[in-house]
Amino acid sequence: MFNIHRDRRKALTPLEQLIMDYVWAHPGCTAEMCREGVASQRTLKDSTIRTILRNLEEKGYVSHEVNGRTFVYRAVDTARNVAVQAAQQLIDRFCGGSVEELLVGLVDSQVLEPKQLQQLAEKIASRKEKKA
Repeated sequence: MFNIHRDRRKALTPLEQLIMDYVWAHPGCTAEMCREGVASQRTLKDSTIRTILRNLEEKGYVSHEVNGRTFVYRAVDTARNVAVQAAQQLIDRFCGGSVEELLVGLVDSQVLEPKQLQQLAEKIASRKEKKA
């Protein structure tokens, strides 16, 4: 099951999301690698990247190890698990804990079409059969 600390992580800011996307795609990266990796989307100072990575570590999204004098960062959890936790928070806060309420709302708002919902149900059913 989920770690309580990770279930209650603070949400990512758009800039933190950009850095996390890079860390997820490049495990074992340094602050300099992050800065260079996101430079085409956002030019950031070295001190800014280090601050963002420190904030991400405080929020529980990344951890680091020291290699010589260099901090090497890794994501604590997968992007998928972070997304699931964020969705669970939305469901709890806005839908009274009801996944059904969220899904009906997505269909009613035409974010999801009923056919897509049916396809999801079939995928879920096939996964349950594989596990059984």
